[in-house]
Amino acid sequence: MKRVIISFLALSFMMSCSEKPIQYPPTKKGEVKDTYFGTVVEDPYRWLEDDNSPKTADWVKTQNQLTFGYLSKLPYRDQIKKRLTELWDYPKYGAPFKEAGKYFFYKNNGLQNQSVLYMTSDLSAEPKVLLDPNTLSTDGTAALTSIEVSNDGKYLMYQVAKSGSDWNEIFVKSIETGEMLPDHMLWVKFSGISWYKDGFFYSAYDKPEAGSELSKANEFQKVYFHKLGTEQSADQLIINDPKNPKQMFGAGLTDDKRFLLISRSIGTHGNALDFKDLNKTNSSFITLMDQYEYEFNPVDNIGDEIYVRTNYKAPKYRLVKINANHPEEKNWVVIIPENKDVMESVVMIAGKLVVNFMTDAHSKTEVYSYDGVLDHEIQLPGIGTVSAFSGKKEDNIAYYSYTSFNTPGEIYKYDFTTKQSSLHFRPEVKFNPDDFEVNQVFYASKDGTKIPMFIVHKKGLELNGNNPTLLYAYGGFNISLTPSFSSARIAFLENGGVYAMANLRGGGEYGEEWHLAGTKLQKQNVFDDFIAAAEYLISQKYTSSKKLAIQGGSNGGLLIGAVTNQRPDLFKVALPQVGVMDMLRFNKFTIGWAWAGDYGTSEDNAEMFKYLYGYSPYHTIRKRVAYPAILATTADHDDRVVPAHTFKYMARLQEYNSENKLPLLVRIDSKAGHGAGKPTAKVIEEYTDVWSFVFYHLGMKL
Repeated sequence: MKRVIISFLALSFMMSCSEKPIQYPPTKKGEVKDTYFGTVVEDPYRWLEDDNSPKTADWVKTQNQLTFGYLSKLPYRDQIKKRLTELWDYPKYGAPFKEAGKYFFYKNNGLQNQSVLYMTSDLSAEPKVLLDPNTLSTDGTAALTSIEVSNDGKYLMYQVAKSGSDWNEIFVKSIETGEMLPDHMLWVKFSGISWYKDGFFYSAYDKPEAGSELSKANEFQKVYFHKLGTEQSADQLIINDPKNPKQMFGAGLTDDKRFLLISRSIGTHGNALDFKDLNKTNSSFITLMDQYEYEFNPVDNIGDEIYVRTNYKAPKYRLVKINANHPEEKNWVVIIPENKDVMESVVMIAGKLVVNFMTDAHSKTEVYSYDGVLDHEIQLPGIGTVSAFSGKKEDNIAYYSYTSFNTPGEIYKYDFTTKQSSLHFRPEVKFNPDDFEVNQVFYASKDGTKIPMFIVHKKGLELNGNNPTLLYAYGGFNISLTPSFSSARIAFLENGGVYAMANLRGGGEYGEEWHLAGTKLQKQNVFDDFIAAAEYLISQKYTSSKKLAIQGGSNGGLLIGAVTNQRPDLFKVALPQVGVMDMLRFNKFTIGWAWAGDYGTSEDNAEMFKYLYGYSPYHTIRKRVAYPAILATTADHDDRVVPAHTFKYMARLQEYNSENKLPLLVRIDSKAGHGAGKPTAKVIEEYTDVWSFVFYHLGMKL
């Protein structure tokens, strides 16, 4: 009887909601116009860019009332939330890492909002809680973003981000007593912490004007040295560039604390690299590379030799050795040359080089001598992703994490003496991984380029063109999508859903050439790759346009906005998350200017403006078009991609298509940001809303 009642309720909701358009609250329009190279562009919703305006706050409140009112009536909502909670409720461990003779690791008991930092001298013994971020706020919105342990093991430096913002604060506590020291750094952003002698290096900005913290462009970053026990105002300025406001700096040290390494960048990809020998009194910085279009990632040093992973003259990366006394390029020694696979990372452990490669968007790990001679390949559990390979040069033991689409994060112990991995931790999730299968296919994009795509579903799937399917992608900033586990995704898969993840151009799956093929005037390749993925899934009878949902976040949110405007007929549901929707003004806010390397800007030249204007989601919305059901998501503390992007996009979408049969809604979270550090409770709430929306509009039943 219960099943009948639920089905009746679902039918009643469908009859009451789907036959007439939603009455959207009207959004005031302004008279703002800009002229780009002779073209006048209207921007009537410019006022929504003011995140401090009471009018913007009222708009957010009204939109949320509409959205949450709609979502609250969707069928299966309670069952979905209950199942998501069950799937999330299992212990999760991070790979242990060793500092100052002690092991540190993160653990989440299951439903804790934030993972807890533990410490132990022996991994077989009961660990000690070193820092519990859940005690830093009452609602779990204070997140631990990074830590550093002093060389003597006495102090823990850690960064905290609040409400999802990119702004961080640095705190210091005594590891032995747990006492908090008075040291407290503010306005830290895009920074690590590097301990040296009696203090640490970090990067920060000047204090922003009140009210502009979450929107003003981030400029004039600086590197400081903070001596323990002093005020932040007394910190020593190490490096800055008062002539170039967009210059960004990152400071790091080699493991022996001999070399201070400064990375200089003017965007999200590519960096110049300087070093300073701290063993030499009054030494100055020496430039290893002064170009910004290539990556120079220092690994560590062996004496005078600094090992650097770079894509300079090697689009898929190579490892070079640079002598600190003779750093000129002619003296560089290639240790591991570029090969067919992308060199993702290199670490020095047990007197060896542990190199993680990416081959067709999944991991392959090999071990080399310091001279670049291949020793052996580490046998991985399957086609998945390896991360957090941690160990010390002098130790023969290391730990790494492994995950795949149907494998929650496992931790392995690796013995370099026996060359064998052994399972250290395997989580117990309330699902059966053997119920699912993972396949990788290669399909042709519009121009014939072969694009890889992973497809995950329950075993025994019938290819009848009627399976609810979610297509996910990113396609930008040299970021690679590789297999990973998601509790939220299982809730979709176990109810007959098909999950597809496409590795579009613009990402880093095949190196820098693959990345560049999806940038600037080549950005349409990314959209074509995605559209071709959808058409492949339909042609191969996985699904149909009436059963296909699409999802992407940040740059992926831009992707979803663009392809929905270009091919609204191809999708039934669109989920743009924290998307970059205004391609003419993205560079005006916070760190948006740094994305010009991928996008170009509307001020560059007439050709670049026309190209951006031609795909910008906000500007290419059409009137009276049958759009798919859209649930856009953003958050009030997102200072990476400011929520104004989504606000303006949704205001115009609702204005132009008020008669759309399917809903055009925006969900605006509070005390949340771009995604990192979001508490478990908020993630479950968001996915309850997202899956309720998807399940209903794809006709899925529980």
